Amino acid sequence: MSEHSLSFDHTSWEGRLMIHVYCGPTLGPDDPVLAHPAVRWLAPARHGDFFDPVIADTDTVVLVDGVYHQAPAVRHKELLALMARGVRVIGAASIGALRAAELHQFGVEGVGAVFELYRSGRLTADDEVAVGQDPVDGRALTWPLVNLRHVLGLAAAAGVLPPGPRPVDRLLDELRGVYYAQRTPAAVRAVCRRAGAGPFVEWLDEQRAADARFGDVKYSDAVAAVRVALEGGGRGEEAVPAVWDTGYFRRWRGHFATQVVDGVAMPTRLRVVYQQVFDPGFAAVWRVYLERCSLFPPDGGARMPLSQRTRDLTGTADGSLLHAVVRVDPDRCDGSALNVLLARESVADRTAVVRYAAAIERARRAVPGFTVEGVRDDVVMRMLTEVWRCDGAGLGEQARLRGLQTAGRAVEQAKVLVAGFMEDQRRMEGGLVRG
Repeated sequence: MSEHSLSFDHTSWEGRLMIHVYCGPTLGPDDPVLAHPAVRWLAPARHGDFFDPVIADTDTVVLVDGVYHQAPAVRHKELLALMARGVRVIGAASIGALRAAELHQFGVEGVGAVFELYRSGRLTADDEVAVGQDPVDGRALTWPLVNLRHVLGLAAAAGVLPPGPRPVDRLLDELRGVYYAQRTPAAVRAVCRRAGAGPFVEWLDEQRAADARFGDVKYSDAVAAVRVALEGGGRGEEAVPAVWDTGYFRRWRGHFATQVVDGVAMPTRLRVVYQQVFDPGFAAVWRVYLERCSLFPPDGGARMPLSQRTRDLTGTADGSLLHAVVRVDPDRCDGSALNVLLARESVADRTAVVRYAAAIERARRAVPGFTVEGVRDDVVMRMLTEVWRCDGAGLGEQARLRGLQTAGRAVEQAKVLVAGFMEDQRRMEGGLVRG
């Protein structure tokens, strides 16, 4: 679940259908259009956000802004999956307009001028809507090209620029040559003056002084999209093709799966990996899980007892060999499977999972560019050998017994635990944790 969402009471809106709006900086959380009790403001969307369990099947998602440089962008199949379960999806203004243009035929509703430009093919470049943002408060520090395009059209209509398309196109070409993250108001003024459009700069400054939103077509489109969502209605009868439900999608779903336990949202992936690494008895849990998978194969294959499958695969009833030849990824979205995998999870374990998730967020704030994937392998190996009380040669066997398949796979999976483990180690050294 996104940590940036505002708190709200689901029952405060008599319709009880929520509108989840992903935006910023096009719309800020304090914008009046977001004050409606049915609206839930969230930060710009990133890959995985639409697996949020708070989004009910009858809700509406309005996608305005999203990230794509500092984190993976939202995938098309995430939107298709939302619609497949009944969620209405509206896109506008920024990446929302892009995704709506790309998926309009499958049922994503596009709203506004920017969407129409992309759908018609008059715009194709992603950087038309991109802006550079302040890393602290998220403010837009640059002008998106699509807004400048709109402003130049207004200036031509007002007679500020010479008539005809050539002056507008010439200025657009000059402005397009500036990297989007450097297209600040000062840079725009300098480029226009250098191109002989000083009167346009003065006119634009006057308009902006009178109305800070002058020419901001992205903002107008975003407001319109939220209002369309508030008016109700549905996404129509467009068919969502089943081809989106692929192995890749199921892995994403499992990666981002979250459950609310005792009122606290906890990443399912972190819960399972925590048990795999820290539960000394998890090998027995994994054996039970394999038995379940053998009797009820996830791929719909033949059902058979684990002992029979072992003999068929290895020629012996020696169960220890099964871990070397059968590779099953834990299904983090199957409730009955989770009941097996988390059978030994204690209240203390869940408390630790919440603490470890918070440690990751603290690391991201404290270390610029920190990612879980970037944690050094040797640091993870030291953690695993300490926890499992084995040397490097024994990592592979422990990994197989715990369902982590190989030493290398165990290292990759356990990276999510390192920030929390290191914090716990520091607390123990300081006498703050007794174990």
